[in-house]
Amino acid sequence: MHHRHQAHRPAAAHPHSIARSPLGELEQAFLALAHGVEPLTFPAHLVCDTPDRAMWPVDRVRTQLAHPSTRAELREQTWREVVRRARELGEPWDVVAVAMTVPVLRRMLARLARPTHLERAEVEQEALAAVATAMRTVDPGAERLDRELFSAADRAVHRLVYAARRRASREAGQAAEHLDRLCSLPQPDHGEPVDELTVLARAVQARVVDVAEARLIARTRLGGESMSCLAAECGVSVRQLYRHRSAAEQHLAVHLRRQLREQ
Repeated sequence: MHHRHQAHRPAAAHPHSIARSPLGELEQAFLALAHGVEPLTFPAHLVCDTPDRAMWPVDRVRTQLAHPSTRAELREQTWREVVRRARELGEPWDVVAVAMTVPVLRRMLARLARPTHLERAEVEQEALAAVATAMRTVDPGAERLDRELFSAADRAVHRLVYAARRRASREAGQAAEHLDRLCSLPQPDHGEPVDELTVLARAVQARVVDVAEARLIARTRLGGESMSCLAAECGVSVRQLYRHRSAAEQHLAVHLRRQLREQ
């Protein structure tokens, strides 16, 4: 019989330090189930040909799933049983089932080209929600059940990234249009607070940077637009665009420091 875990915490001196994030919080809950006073266990023979005991803690099962020596058939039957328990038994197996995907999700998200303005926690939450949904809807008899779960997460996070880039592109375009309008207006300085676009517009009028340089700074620094996408749009290399922006920002910094000294 497996043991249900209620409200036990993992040992305070556990060697793994988990960052505060949706993945990290799920990992803490999973480790609490595996290392509590009554560890949650799973039949070891489902994931190992020659287990050293009948039942293993769920974190050891997850480790064995990723081990290269584990046969594909064992992985299949383990995932099917994990998903079955999540559906039929509910808590805490629903937590365990999603937590089984955490190591792969971490690797997947580490490779994801995430826009800087898109929070990592939002991406993690989207991936976990996709896995939890797929866990309830996937065909239990599907081949490579785990791949179905990971594919669902991958599609979800890529949709999120695409939407974030589209949103950033629209906002960057609006910022660039606003910058263009500011550049055409007189900019009297009465000592009032100004926003970043006004600072850029004044720098253009003072001929510190040109309009193209100001737009580059506005779109990437303020609008969060990707330098690689913008480089492709402009037909230049990413390295060249970074050098161009760096030079413009250096001129702008010198100009702003000079203004502060003169005040």
